[in-house]
Amino acid sequence: MQAQEISLNGKELFGDIKARQIGPALMSGRIIDLEAHPTNARVIYAGTAGGGVWRTLNGGATFSPIFDEHAQSIGAIAVDPNDPDKTIWVGTGEIWTRNSVSIGDGLYKSTNGGDTWKKIGFEKSERISSIVINPTNSKEVYIGVLGALWGDSDVRGVYKTTDGGETWDKILYTNTSTGISDLLMDPKNPNVLYASMWEFRRTGWSFNSGGANSALYKTTDAGKTWNKIHNGFPEGTLGRIGIAIAPSNPKTLYAAIESEDDKSKGLYRSDDSGNNWKQLNNDFELVVRPFYFSRLVVDPKNPDIVVKGGFLGAISKDGGKTFKNLGNMHADIHDILFDIKDSDRMYAGTDGGVYRSWDGGSTMEIVENIPVSQFYQISLDNAEPYNIYGGLQDNGSWYGPSSSVGGIEARDWKRIGYGDGFRVLKHPTKPIIYSEMQGAQNVWRINTEKNTTKNVEPVPDGDEELRFNWNAPMAISEHQPDRFYMGSQYLHKSEDMGNNWVKISPDLTTNDPAKQDKESGGLSKDKSGAETHTTIFTIAESPIDEKVIWVGTDDGNVQVTKDGGKNWTNTVSNIPNLPANTWVYHIEASVHNAGTAYAVFDGHTSGDMNTYVYKTSDYGKTWKSIVTDEIVGFARNIQEDYVQEDLLFVGTEFGLFVTINGGKNWARFTNNMPATAVHFIDLQKNTNDLVLGTHGRGVIILDDISSLREINQDVLNKNVHFFNTKAGIMKEDNAFGGGSTETQFVGSNPSSSLKIIYYLKKRHTFGKMKMEIQDLNGNKITDLSPGKAKGINIVRWNYRSISPKSASGKTLSFGSPPRVAAGKYKVVLTKGKNTFEHSIEVQQDKNSEITPSERALQRKASQELYTMVEDLAYLVHEIDQTVKKAESIKEKSPKVATPVINELTKLKESLVVTTGDNYVQEAEPELRGKITDLYNSVTNSFEKPSAAQLKNQKVLQEKIEQARKDFQKIKDKRISKLTKYLEKNEMKPIDIKSKEEFLKK
Repeated sequence: MQAQEISLNGKELFGDIKARQIGPALMSGRIIDLEAHPTNARVIYAGTAGGGVWRTLNGGATFSPIFDEHAQSIGAIAVDPNDPDKTIWVGTGEIWTRNSVSIGDGLYKSTNGGDTWKKIGFEKSERISSIVINPTNSKEVYIGVLGALWGDSDVRGVYKTTDGGETWDKILYTNTSTGISDLLMDPKNPNVLYASMWEFRRTGWSFNSGGANSALYKTTDAGKTWNKIHNGFPEGTLGRIGIAIAPSNPKTLYAAIESEDDKSKGLYRSDDSGNNWKQLNNDFELVVRPFYFSRLVVDPKNPDIVVKGGFLGAISKDGGKTFKNLGNMHADIHDILFDIKDSDRMYAGTDGGVYRSWDGGSTMEIVENIPVSQFYQISLDNAEPYNIYGGLQDNGSWYGPSSSVGGIEARDWKRIGYGDGFRVLKHPTKPIIYSEMQGAQNVWRINTEKNTTKNVEPVPDGDEELRFNWNAPMAISEHQPDRFYMGSQYLHKSEDMGNNWVKISPDLTTNDPAKQDKESGGLSKDKSGAETHTTIFTIAESPIDEKVIWVGTDDGNVQVTKDGGKNWTNTVSNIPNLPANTWVYHIEASVHNAGTAYAVFDGHTSGDMNTYVYKTSDYGKTWKSIVTDEIVGFARNIQEDYVQEDLLFVGTEFGLFVTINGGKNWARFTNNMPATAVHFIDLQKNTNDLVLGTHGRGVIILDDISSLREINQDVLNKNVHFFNTKAGIMKEDNAFGGGSTETQFVGSNPSSSLKIIYYLKKRHTFGKMKMEIQDLNGNKITDLSPGKAKGINIVRWNYRSISPKSASGKTLSFGSPPRVAAGKYKVVLTKGKNTFEHSIEVQQDKNSEITPSERALQRKASQELYTMVEDLAYLVHEIDQTVKKAESIKEKSPKVATPVINELTKLKESLVVTTGDNYVQEAEPELRGKITDLYNSVTNSFEKPSAAQLKNQKVLQEKIEQARKDFQKIKDKRISKLTKYLEKNEMKPIDIKSKEEFLKK
């Protein structure tokens, strides 16, 4: 009978493997919603496009995430005015509906200040725009659902609960394509609410804003009945309507209206609770891109101060008649928040993070620790440490290191592009970086040594127009490093780094003219190029055979050539259960077999949120799905392991998923990994680091995933299994770094300690479990605390042995544990009655400038000083135990005890601190401090000791020897009498341990 396969999920599989978030934060990312605590001005919440919910407790100086385990695309946040410290509501799904927005998965509520969250429902809502809580009754809550962007849905409109979210009633709804853009409550009358309905639709190639169902509604009976309030509104079809109420005078309303006629668009005002409206202004900032900028905010103290989100953001202080731009900050302003007590203090949410102002918006300052950058793509190089390259939504293109002295700081990142940055690739052998921007408007070839830039985009032949995707694909050949590919509707190839191009394919797309209309936007035309469709989106040259090239298009074609582009075959018809024209988001050409490839399809732009990942092993003649129900979210990327073919990593809209058996089972990775959209995955071959480009939380790294390669059924059936461990390197880097300020984000470095990685079939719960590092002769070097969890455990060793035992005194003294010598050691794990061993190796830093003879001198001096520290410790032990015994007989025999106590106390005062405390040391430096300081200085250094250090060592050694002689004199003259007294009176002798027993560790 065949044994049942063991399958591990989540933390059982990944154990102590943890993600490392390195940001960056200097360009931050898109902010959707800002909300204030109603009574505590220091508490503010920020909802982000793809990075979750962040909160500040110090008035905006710094923010921390509080929503990492749930969907990271945020639409709205609300703080319960009756329980603001504990009850918080979050509606997921971004509401500024650009082409790259993520999706939400419902409504959440916390009743413990954000420590934990409960999903309330609305799983199919996709986008929640508003949450309104009755200030007189917290159980009465209204939800505005904007709803699906890419298709029809009846989960739209206004919903109401009267039992705190247990049940809901839909109280305003028009049709499957119209949702709630804004929902507001009169602050003085909770029965009065305003709801703006917006009809909209986006496809992969177009966007339409506006329709017959766009309207502004009002209820005066808590949602029982609704009426349009359009008196004074523009004639004809309406689009998105942004609304705001003046908190200090609720009769004053503002509306930013999108309409058919450009002259009638803009800002409208009502001073009679919406009964009548008057147009005030249609300046650029008030009408620009309504789908992206429709937020209006009124000063809580002054009804005539109103702010409008926009390209730069604008503020009016005369009731909307005139506006001026807000102070200099990142463009694209999505929300504004006034401080609840001081209106000169303002906050703005932009495409580049949160900004704060102390002068009414004239001067803006960025919050520097919110790492919610949105990468479209990433790539890696082979430098040490390796660099990560990538392009960001509206924040240009950058590259930065995977580690840096003092942590990865803002200053470590270098800009290499502007606008929407997409693909960035490093030439394998030359100081050349390729950086692409916004539909190949620019394809920069940057020489980082000469600091020169050349635009090398392919140009059309004659009058022909090239169709480049907004996220235009690029690839570098692994066979010919100067070979550079780009995709429009054709595959272009350059053999000289972009100086000259040839087309090596026909049009590989469907070339569907219905998807090539550049007139997009609906009531507000939007010709950015972001909707350019029927284009190549992914290119993959086989790392095994340079003539095998795969191409995937945004309209669903999977093309392959086996002769370098002379002939092409569209294999998409061979893919089972795949809807037609589903976007081919990524193709991964296998490193194990020339005919093997993986294809990831993303159907969300057609309203299809299913996961599609396929594998072929015969150049696309047949394909099979490798998806299971364990994967959550539509997928965007796959990465094949370079060693173990069945080890695969998939990035979806809700995180990272891993299989160790070729797709039979998948496990979600959650260890310090937010549920953010993973747009791209790469694997660094030298370090085995898995690097994720996320669209909301920057770059995330899983350091050294090699242990996952070894997992199979044989391993899983073992009680204990040690994984192969890379040699530990004792780095000799300088420690100078830390140029960031207290409020800046700093990405963490990987640990430099040696990793001991092992698998436990079951959690260890009973009996002894310990771990030792031993030399090859079985001598103990040090003890380590073993992990006891089921699955993978990681224990780190810092190459140190055990600290010397220090002499006791009034103050504490610590000697550093010395580093071990380079060489081989063994790990000994004792689990109950069983012992398991594993070999490890420690190596010196290959960049070290220290010679073997210098290293030997350092180790010799360190060991001698180590012995001196312990010799002194034992001497003080002898003194203390003798004084203790003398004190016990002092009353009975002062003549014997007093001389012993006095002379030994005087001797001890010269050896250790005997007065003061650990905060204030009142004594002069004593022998213990001098020896320990010298020992630590030598031991913690890699260099050989200086002549002065060796001279000091000799002097201190002589002082110890003199102290030992002084003790012997006291022993011969005074302690001998004490010993005789104890023997004569048949009392217990002085309790002095042997030196071996005293120093036992």
